[in-house]
Amino acid sequence: MSAAEAPKVKQPQERKEQFTTSSGIPLKRAFKPEDAPADYETALGDPGQYPFTRGVQPTMYRGRLWTMRQYAGYATAEESNARYRFLLEQGQTGLSVAFDLPTQIGYDADDPMALGEVGKVGVSISSLHDMARLFEGIPLDKVSTSMTINAPAAVLLAMYIAVAKRQGVSENQLRGTVQNDILKEYLARGTYIFPPAPSMRLITDLFAYCKTNVPHWNTISISGYHIREAGSTAAQEVAFTLANGIAYVQAAIDAGLDVDDFAPQLSFFFNAHNQFLEEVAKFRAARRLWAKIMRERFGATNPRSWQLKFHTQTGGSTLTAQQPENNIVRVALQALAAVLGGTQSLHTNSMDEALALPTEKAVQVALRTQQIIAYETGVADTVDPLAGSYAVEHLTDEIQKRAEAYIRQIDDFGGALAAIENGFINREIQDAAYAYLRAVESGEQIIVGVNQFTAEEDHHPDLLRVDPAIEQAQRQKLADLRARRDNVKVAELRGQLENAARGRENLMPLFVTCVENDVTLGEICHTLRGVFGEYRPNVSI
Repeated sequence: MSAAEAPKVKQPQERKEQFTTSSGIPLKRAFKPEDAPADYETALGDPGQYPFTRGVQPTMYRGRLWTMRQYAGYATAEESNARYRFLLEQGQTGLSVAFDLPTQIGYDADDPMALGEVGKVGVSISSLHDMARLFEGIPLDKVSTSMTINAPAAVLLAMYIAVAKRQGVSENQLRGTVQNDILKEYLARGTYIFPPAPSMRLITDLFAYCKTNVPHWNTISISGYHIREAGSTAAQEVAFTLANGIAYVQAAIDAGLDVDDFAPQLSFFFNAHNQFLEEVAKFRAARRLWAKIMRERFGATNPRSWQLKFHTQTGGSTLTAQQPENNIVRVALQALAAVLGGTQSLHTNSMDEALALPTEKAVQVALRTQQIIAYETGVADTVDPLAGSYAVEHLTDEIQKRAEAYIRQIDDFGGALAAIENGFINREIQDAAYAYLRAVESGEQIIVGVNQFTAEEDHHPDLLRVDPAIEQAQRQKLADLRARRDNVKVAELRGQLENAARGRENLMPLFVTCVENDVTLGEICHTLRGVFGEYRPNVSI
C-alpha cells in the first residue's frame, strides 16, 4: 500500500484536565480515605441488612445468580414462542416479553390505528388465544416472566393468569413482574392511554388483587430505564424513578392498602450506561435511598418493604449503527457494572439493535455475555466487591445527595405527577440530553466509531426483518375469533365492565372473566376509554 493509499487515522483530542461524571460529579486525580463519607461504615452496613447499600441478600450471587432475562418478542405469538424456546435452551433463566406498539396502547391488530405497526417492535397480542400461543409448551409454574407493558398492564396480566389456568397452574404459583409504570410513560416514553387518576386506579387495583391472589408477582417495575434513554443523568435517573415510586406508594396507601402488604412486591428497572464507576455507585445509592424512604417516610416495618429489588437492561441509546460489533464491548462493560451494582435480573442488548430487531445469533452472543460474567470472571463469588473503594463510596454518597435534592424539589411541586404535569422533570431531562448532544457534537464526548476512530463500512450484519404479511394474518385471526365467539356474552361483559369502571370495585377479576370469554384487548381498552377518556399532554413551544 502506497503512502497515498494509507488510511487516515483520526486522532482523538487532547485529554482534558477536568473530568466529571454524567451527573456533574467531579472526578479527582486520585481519591483518598477522606473522600469517602465520614459515616460510610454505617451507610454500608452488611449485605442483606438495612440500608442495603451492599445488596438485598446476605449472600447475593454466592447463593443464587441473577436472573438472565433476555427481552424478546416480535411478529406473531408463534414466532416469539420459538425465540423464547431457543433462549431457554441456551441457558436463559427467565422470560421477558416485548409487545408491539398497538398492544402497548390498547389497540387490536385489526384496528385502523394499528396499521403498519403490527409485530414490528414486539409481539402482537390481541386476545387470550394469542397469549396462549405465546407460552405454548412453556410451563408457567416453572418460569419467571416479565412483561414490559404499562397502560393496559392489568389486562395483559389477566390474560397471563387465564393462560396459566388453562395449563392447570394456579395464580398463587405464578412468578414474574409486570412493568405497570404509567408515570414514566407521561414523562419519557409516551405509551399512555388514560388520564392519571384512572391509570393510578388500575395500578392500585392490580396491587390489591395480587396481594391476595398472585402473592409472588412483582406488581410494578418502577422504571428509570426510559428516563435514562430520554437523556437523563445517573443522579436524575435515581431521583425521578424513586419520586415516581413515592407517588405509587402514596396512591396505594390512599386507596386503603397497608404499606407492608404491597411494598415487598414493588420492583424497579434501571439502565446500565457507559460510565462504569458511576453506574456501580448509582445502583448502590438507589438501594440505600429507597430503604431510607420506605422506613422513614412511609413507616414500613417489614424489612422486605425497605429492599429495592431491580432489573437492569444495558443502555439501548448507547448502541451505534456504525461498527455494530463495538456494541458487544459496550454491553459487556455495562452488564458488568450492573452485576457489580447488585442487580436481581439482567437483559443484555444485542449488537445489531441500533439497526433492527436482533437476530438469533446476536441474541445468543448477548446471553453468552452474561454467562461469561457469571461463570468465568469471578465477580459473582464475593458480595459487593467494590465496597470500600474511596471513589465508589464517594460517588455513591454524591449520587444519593443529588437525588435527595431533586426529590425535595419534586415534593415542593406537590409530588411526581405535579412535577411531570408542570414540565419540571421533562425540562431537567431535556437539558441533560441537550448538554450531552453538544458534548458529542463538539468531540468533547468521544463515541468510538461515530465521532472518533471512524471507518468506511461496506456491509452490515444480516438483519432480522418482520414480514409485513403477519399483519393481515393477525387481522384474519381476529375476524375468525369474532365469528365463532359468543358475541352476546361479549356485549354483556363489556356492559358490566363499563358499569364497574364508573364505580369503585376492583376491575382485575372482571378483566380475567372478560379475556376468558374472548373479549379482546382493544375492546376492553375501548370500553375503558369511554369511561375514563384519553390522556392529552399539554404541549407548548
